[in-house]
Amino acid sequence: MSSADAESGADAFSHLGETVRAALSDRGFSTPTEPQRRAIPPLASGRNTLVIAPTGTGKTETAMLPVFDAIGQHREREGSTDGFCALYITPLRALNRDMRERLDWWGERLDIEIDVRHGDTTQYQRQKQANDPPDVLVTTPETLQAMLSGSKLRTALADVRHVIVDEVHELAASKRGAQLTVGLERLRLLSGAFQRIGLSATVGDPEAVAAFLTGSRVDAPESETDADRDFSVVEVDVGSRVEFSVIHPEITAEDDRLAGKLATTEEIASHVRVIREIVDDNESTLIFVNTRQTAEALGSRFKKLGEPIEVHHGSLSRDVRVDVEDRFKKGELDALVCTSSMELGIDVGRVDHVVQYGSPREVARLLQRVGRAGHRHDQVSRGTIITSHPDDTLESLAIARRAGEGLVESAGIHYGSLDVVANQIVGLVMDFGEVSGRRAYETVTRARPFHDLSEELFRAVVRELSSNRLLWLDEEADRLEKSGGTWQYYYANLSMIPDEESYEVHDMSSRTQVGTLDERFVVNFAAPGEVFIQRGEMWRINDIDEEEAKVNVAPIEDPAGEVPSWIGQEIPVPAAVANEVGELRGIAGSQFEHGAAQRAVAGDLCGRYPADAATLEPALDPIDRHVEAGFPLPTDRRICIESRGRTVRVDAAFGHEINETLGRLLSALVGQQTGSSVGMSVDPYRISFEVPQGVSAGVFRDILQSTDPDHLESYLELALKRSETLKFTLAQVAAKFGSLKRYQGRGRFGGDRLLEALEGTPVYDEAMREIFHRDLALEETADVLRRVQEGDLDLVVVGDVTPIGTTSRPSGQELLVPEKADASVIEAIEDRIHNDRVLLCCCHCKDWDHTTKVRRVREQPECPECGSTRVAALNPWADEVVSAVRADEKDDEQEKQTQRAYRAANLVQSHGKQAVIALAARGVGPHNAARIISKFREDEMEFYRDLLKQEREYARTQSFWD
Repeated sequence: MSSADAESGADAFSHLGETVRAALSDRGFSTPTEPQRRAIPPLASGRNTLVIAPTGTGKTETAMLPVFDAIGQHREREGSTDGFCALYITPLRALNRDMRERLDWWGERLDIEIDVRHGDTTQYQRQKQANDPPDVLVTTPETLQAMLSGSKLRTALADVRHVIVDEVHELAASKRGAQLTVGLERLRLLSGAFQRIGLSATVGDPEAVAAFLTGSRVDAPESETDADRDFSVVEVDVGSRVEFSVIHPEITAEDDRLAGKLATTEEIASHVRVIREIVDDNESTLIFVNTRQTAEALGSRFKKLGEPIEVHHGSLSRDVRVDVEDRFKKGELDALVCTSSMELGIDVGRVDHVVQYGSPREVARLLQRVGRAGHRHDQVSRGTIITSHPDDTLESLAIARRAGEGLVESAGIHYGSLDVVANQIVGLVMDFGEVSGRRAYETVTRARPFHDLSEELFRAVVRELSSNRLLWLDEEADRLEKSGGTWQYYYANLSMIPDEESYEVHDMSSRTQVGTLDERFVVNFAAPGEVFIQRGEMWRINDIDEEEAKVNVAPIEDPAGEVPSWIGQEIPVPAAVANEVGELRGIAGSQFEHGAAQRAVAGDLCGRYPADAATLEPALDPIDRHVEAGFPLPTDRRICIESRGRTVRVDAAFGHEINETLGRLLSALVGQQTGSSVGMSVDPYRISFEVPQGVSAGVFRDILQSTDPDHLESYLELALKRSETLKFTLAQVAAKFGSLKRYQGRGRFGGDRLLEALEGTPVYDEAMREIFHRDLALEETADVLRRVQEGDLDLVVVGDVTPIGTTSRPSGQELLVPEKADASVIEAIEDRIHNDRVLLCCCHCKDWDHTTKVRRVREQPECPECGSTRVAALNPWADEVVSAVRADEKDDEQEKQTQRAYRAANLVQSHGKQAVIALAARGVGPHNAARIISKFREDEMEFYRDLLKQEREYARTQSFWD
């Protein structure tokens, strides 16, 4: 397994047959691109190969020309084949459409039939493919799962000799990819060995991804590795072909006028202006953002200015996405505001420039995105990162420098995911009707993510499936057979993407689908009359059809809309990037300590990073103020702990995952010591805690200095035990195991009961494994603790809050409305809260509860049963809290919920309807409600302004509150 050497000759096409070479000449391919020059020789020899090269350098042709040639040669030797010769697997349906269009010319010219199959393929077309298989089938991982169990299709799949996996890095980092690797082993049982080809623009650990693709045992002796699993890696340097500039826009006189026109701040206006200038300077520009919310908010600004710029993301309908892709390709649009879905190779024609709005968070993401630009032969791709905040700027500088050197993060392969094992065991039973446990185990463990799966754990998964009646297990005969639930389970779980209910959004005026909304957004926000943004336009909800899961809307002109909320985690900043930000702070801080001016320090850093002094100075300002105030500076080699009142903040430049791990450890152990819950929020450079009165920063220091790194995993498991994160993940994993039947619904089977029912099972183990893999960094955090305890990392308590500690990056919501919200926005917030629903529960007699809209609540609510004014105002779905209040004997969790209800009731008893309004706001809770109510104000608008501010804070930190 060695990287393929560069082909010394200029003409790699000589490795292809005469027919394909003639087609190349007709197509105008006279000279191979570098990926073609280096990869076609091993591919033409039939070798498994991972090809890593920038977007637009001909990777598709690199892979397919040798495959077309092999199909032609096979046809000459054997005559026509009855089945599929090659499968081209892509992670997105949109890529299927693109691949079909790109490959059609070659198919017609070489007399090779190419077709597409995915979830939307018509029944007629599917039947046609089963009866008369095309030579090349372009499909998705999920459709391959469905094909493997069809009798006619299994016959067609037996002829497969080549499998090409496009955007392999995208699949390697997900359970979809783990599922695909076992799917390929199931295919191998049908067809025998086949050539495996992987394509990607960026991969941080090529050998690991190539082994993931081929099932090669990277650490095993050659004698124990199948010869057909050996591979080559062809990697074309990406970093040398990209150029970046990082810009923090300066506010100009023009921005004041633009801010008024857009009803936003001058700062946001300056961002819009700079992006518009870049778009004007280029013919075609992609504007990447990190969230769909930001895409909608930024897109609405350009709509307001009448710019030919549209929005593109995964929650828009297929028709809308195809329309904007085609208009962009034709030159009718100057730019697209897009999210990660456009990182992959969707063909939108030539792209001159890429704008990244805000830090890209990862090197791989930046290279994928900027790599979309400059698609002419061997042209440099150019991109501009626009930042709005000191953390944003320093982080972008670190990422840009690392990208230039090709320092890409590892793929984060899912090893040992047990819900995938469960899914694929059922798949094998579907394939054969019955299969021995030994054969199933050997098939699963041939896939790279499961090489280390123990037989004992495999059998535990089989027993769980048997108890859920998804298969019959005959332990004595070691035989697995179909049961009544096998077929239904398998076809309901072809995908490993967690099931999330979504609502279609339909424009009543044009009778077209606009996009989709997440169920949580519809439940928590959507109601007739409410306004939101989608596709960069404002919509008012007319009605919601619960049975059809449809939201009917009409377009409006209104500046007070709310950005739709989609499920999705913040892109984590890797430790290496955060460390470099810490290092950068240290370099600048040292110069400030010696009296250097900001302009001089900025000028010095310009030589190392792609930015000018005007961009660097605002980013260096908090460091300068921090040093001037005499505080020790948090760097890559120093952790600082600061506190004021009930807030303790650990300044640690270790990235999201290590900080999340440290945060969960500290919040759990401090909570254990005090007997109270500890609120936590995390960013790559800070961990903020809300602690009980009297808890000092020294408590946090002592825990970091005394916690045994070797026992970290046990502490974290205890910390996660009752967390909402575990309950939510457990529900998703349980569905994939068939332990949580769909008809039950998560709402009818509470998280606590589910946890109690599944603890000690493979389902529970997998939920815990997934959280550790997805959110935490166990080994790296243990190393941080060791370094602290060995004195390699400084640990300093600084006392008061510091400039660095309080300079955290805001969320993308600031695009929607300015921080100082105007009267129309406050009116919208007031109107929304008054129309929200609230659950009223008597904490005196405990016999009465009632759900109603806030506006219908009396000025002083009272219980109609007993007349008490001790009435708690709760979330309308807080049934578990009501049950806890009524329970005679309570566990710890129920006791916490009861106390929360009592605090809410005391607040309502003292402050009446004002308390109900405060408690109905999102993420406020009794503690914050009491603080907001007690504040002196001259007018009611300030009360709602404070509620809005708290809602924003909650939106920024909600994923970290358990």
